[in-house]
Amino acid sequence: MSDVMEDRQQGKLHRLFDRNFLDYTSYVIRERAIPDINDGLKPVQRRIFQTLHNMDDGRFHKVANVVGETMKLHPHGDQSIFAALVNLANKGYLIDRQGNFGNIYTGDQASAPRYIECRLSPLARETLFNKDLTEFVDSYDGRMLEPVSLPAKLPLLLLLGAEGIAVGMATKIMPHNFCELLKSQIKYLDGKSFTLYPDFPRGGIVDASAYDHGNGRLRCRAKIEKKDDKTITITELPYNLTTQSLIDSVEKAAKGGKLKITSINDYTAEDVEVEVKLPRGVHADETIDALYAFTDCEVSVSPNLVVIRDNMPCIVRVEEALKYNTDKLLLDLEKELNIERSRLLDKLHARKLEQIFIEERLYKQIEEKISYKAVVSTIRQALFPFVDELIRKVTREDIERLLEIKIKRISRYDINKQQKEIRKIEKNITTIENHLKDMVGFTKNYIGALLKKYGKEFPRKSRLKQFDEVNARAAALANIHVAYNRESGFLGSKVKVKNTKKDLGLTCSEYDRILLIFKDGLYKVIGVADKIFVGNNLLYMGAVKRKLIFNVIYRAGAENLSYAKRFTMPKFIINREYRLFPEHKRSIIQMLAVGDKDVRARISLVPSSRARYNSLEMDMDDFLLKGASAKGKRISNRVVRRVTNITGKPRRQRPVLATLPGLVSKSEPASTSEEPEPGKKKD
Repeated sequence: MSDVMEDRQQGKLHRLFDRNFLDYTSYVIRERAIPDINDGLKPVQRRIFQTLHNMDDGRFHKVANVVGETMKLHPHGDQSIFAALVNLANKGYLIDRQGNFGNIYTGDQASAPRYIECRLSPLARETLFNKDLTEFVDSYDGRMLEPVSLPAKLPLLLLLGAEGIAVGMATKIMPHNFCELLKSQIKYLDGKSFTLYPDFPRGGIVDASAYDHGNGRLRCRAKIEKKDDKTITITELPYNLTTQSLIDSVEKAAKGGKLKITSINDYTAEDVEVEVKLPRGVHADETIDALYAFTDCEVSVSPNLVVIRDNMPCIVRVEEALKYNTDKLLLDLEKELNIERSRLLDKLHARKLEQIFIEERLYKQIEEKISYKAVVSTIRQALFPFVDELIRKVTREDIERLLEIKIKRISRYDINKQQKEIRKIEKNITTIENHLKDMVGFTKNYIGALLKKYGKEFPRKSRLKQFDEVNARAAALANIHVAYNRESGFLGSKVKVKNTKKDLGLTCSEYDRILLIFKDGLYKVIGVADKIFVGNNLLYMGAVKRKLIFNVIYRAGAENLSYAKRFTMPKFIINREYRLFPEHKRSIIQMLAVGDKDVRARISLVPSSRARYNSLEMDMDDFLLKGASAKGKRISNRVVRRVTNITGKPRRQRPVLATLPGLVSKSEPASTSEEPEPGKKKD
């Protein structure tokens, strides 16, 4: 029985957590992190704009006062409101600033809210508010009203951009250029296709080749200028990067040995200016590639256009969002025209009633009436012959408005002036009705007027350009010396070499791969290591390069005969072992050379009384390029006693087998191998 009760309690607890978690998730998604597609704003931003509108008197307000007033609508702390307000103000479209609002280039923070001031910009006053089109609901405490959505006439979602992390989802909407957005709206209304790309306030260079209409991937670069061969200047920043974070990444790369600099200084004020000084022996062109490869001078951004539409989160495309905002703009403008037309008709109706009431002296008919009911009835009957001249039916409110006209106003009534005002109202109504017949044209004219009025203030700052990936291996400094100690059998960057004639070494970067070839035909590729054991029979050590050609003469132990072959750099998997020929205890490489032409070798054969010669020369160019595992061409039916690399020496008898420069360390002579005849001791 107790187990049953326990299970019931656990079930109730699970249901309680599930219900509360879903409520919390829904709240965070809709009320905190994800913007609404209708006005492109998060709730805190919408409340800030509404508060600024409520307070607006044309003058600047202390930000501290704005934050305090916004707290009447926003059920969270003042710091979140202040941070959102500063962020909106620094975008430069909708809020005018006065004081230190920080620096988006350097990352400097804004002054305290009591020291700085703000107000709505003219663009915001013109495009964000219309009480007649706004639906209001009670604020969190029921004391005030707040808008469900602002009737924004700009595509704020794409203009401002947004970032937010909710429960189980996140949004990352890129900002776009003001002029390009409005021109694209006009293209859409004309039925033309359009394409939009982001524009970042810090400038920079943007590669949108992998951009997928608001999603996908963007690569952003700083704008780097070569002042002279020893000075580099960074004048624009990638998306969401500050000069301080950029400098930190450059200094980190320099400490890691990825690039060399003498100093880096930040002279940023109104414009970005970060100066990098280079040491002797380092050139600007090489360093620019290294900056893109190893620092935040190039960053990758993954946009994710998630919005709230119909109270549900969804992923949309940039063009889809702009079309939605444009369709909404057209409907809002149509509603405004209809509302204005209704107001003008009411005004015209009132003016005509007043005109008839005064010019026809209808007020004379109520002089002897003793009851209010009789007065109203008399006026209604007196107006009946003029019904065709009126806009609509006469209501009791119309009659009461006529009865409120003072005798002083009647005595000073100007018929000509009244007729002029009526004609003006009728003209305005006709104009609105013409606009309503062509709402597409009216909407285009409205957008065009905004573009003409404000477009010059918002030029494009980022430059679109497709650029190649920087090869990190090519840009990396070759500053690591890898050595091989034949006596100990260890190889690595921390291995010390004593005998430079026997030991091998090479200089490479941390991104290089090292090919190791051993005397018994084993080969493998490894990464740059501090210290690893490879044994005592290493024959060749070199950096992996695609175009390397290897010339090999080896003795197949099972046959005791020698073969020659040429092959290019083989394909490989790191740290996996491969073989150039089948394993055998007597198999050995007799010569290994790297080179694509003029590689020669002298072959010494085991003496024979019946042979006409005991040595020959071979030219490795005569052999075809094949795979690393190919058997090769047999040199002779006799045992090869010794092979000598004679590349570069004058020809004596026949062509020679050769070794590539670089396969063997510069301190070691060309690889030779001298083996005695079977059964005989070596001389």
